[in-house]
Amino acid sequence: MMQSIRGRFLLVSLVSVALALVMASVVLVSLFTRNLETRIDEELTGHIDNIAGALRFAADGTLQLPERPVDRRFEEPYGGLYWQVEDDARKSELRSASLWDYSLSLPDDEQETGAIHRYRLPGPEGTDLIVQERKIVFAAPDGRRAIRVAAAIDGVVVADARRAFAFDIIPYMVSLAVFLIAASLAQLTYGLRPISSVSEGLDRIRERKAERLTGTFPRELRGVVAAVNQLLDAQSQLIDKARARAADLAHGLKTPLTVLSNDAETLRERGDTEMADELAHLAGVMRAHVEHELTRSRIAASADLRKSNADLAASLGIIVKTLKRTPRGEVLDWKIEVAPEIEVGVDPLDLQEMLGNILDNAVKWGRSVIHIHAETRDERPVLMIEDDGPGTDPAGLRTIMQRGTRLDLKTPGTGIGLAIVRDIAEVYGLDLDVENIATGGFRVTIRF
Repeated sequence: MMQSIRGRFLLVSLVSVALALVMASVVLVSLFTRNLETRIDEELTGHIDNIAGALRFAADGTLQLPERPVDRRFEEPYGGLYWQVEDDARKSELRSASLWDYSLSLPDDEQETGAIHRYRLPGPEGTDLIVQERKIVFAAPDGRRAIRVAAAIDGVVVADARRAFAFDIIPYMVSLAVFLIAASLAQLTYGLRPISSVSEGLDRIRERKAERLTGTFPRELRGVVAAVNQLLDAQSQLIDKARARAADLAHGLKTPLTVLSNDAETLRERGDTEMADELAHLAGVMRAHVEHELTRSRIAASADLRKSNADLAASLGIIVKTLKRTPRGEVLDWKIEVAPEIEVGVDPLDLQEMLGNILDNAVKWGRSVIHIHAETRDERPVLMIEDDGPGTDPAGLRTIMQRGTRLDLKTPGTGIGLAIVRDIAEVYGLDLDVENIATGGFRVTIRF
């Protein structure tokens, strides 16, 4: 089934216009034929009247026609126009020169005197003739006598004229079809423009350039627009409530975990180091998982649900400013090459979460320098974050993005930071590559 409204409308328009013009052509040809036959009937009636008015009788009662019709077709053999006069009383007849040696076989039926009878008869050389006949009573020398006067024309005249008319109107019908289809397309374009406005509005919402459908819409679409806006409002409220509940959950869990950590320290001070270490380890693991799940709950469920697009330079500035204040960040050399006008289709908070984890890892392992470079390739923003740390082994490259993976257990951490990066990349459809640098170090490349 055709999915496009425009395509359906165009198909219906093509079919309906074609059928309408075919029917119009049939009607026009029929009207033309009827008018032509009426004109021919009037012409034949006129010839009968002229012939009847010119008939004379000789002294012996013989029928004569001193003044013959002047139409030259009556004189041309088989010229297509014929007349014939029959005197049934004396079994004699007069014919036009165009009949040559052919005689019309007028039907022997009862006719009302003076009335015109119309019928089709075979003509010379197998032609089909349109014939009119009238029985007229004349005053002859030997008394009143009924004379049959007939005029005929070749029926091919009507067929040829009808065919010529049909071919003549084809260009006009084609032009009319083009005009009607163009008018239908113009009507469709104008009529569907409000729907296009709704689609453009939804695109702006998806690109986070607007939060609601705004503008003037026709009456038929106002209900749909209102329903969409209500759905957007309800969705925004649900997201806000979910994030608020995540924050409440964070506060609710952090306090018991803090108490548990304090209890572990108390046990350590009392000399129960084994129990203290176990409690501290459990508290750390629980805190890491809580932080991870809370972070996941704050990530947008899909790219279309992001609050807005993010300014890459601004988001990096926030993260770098924070990391520079850490003991490790203070001693590192930060080289940042990011154009200020790069915007990416990621929620600002999610982008900061992702960049924060990547840069935190770079600060943890970097020896002296962190290099951040962003550029646009094939209209796609590309971000590269490099450190001059030890890198990792090839096996580690395959597993480093998995949740809970720690390549160095001596370094503090939970192993879930880069897993969060992977989760965010999956939500937004980002290409994420990790690799060792040939000259030493580690590089993370994000293609937005």
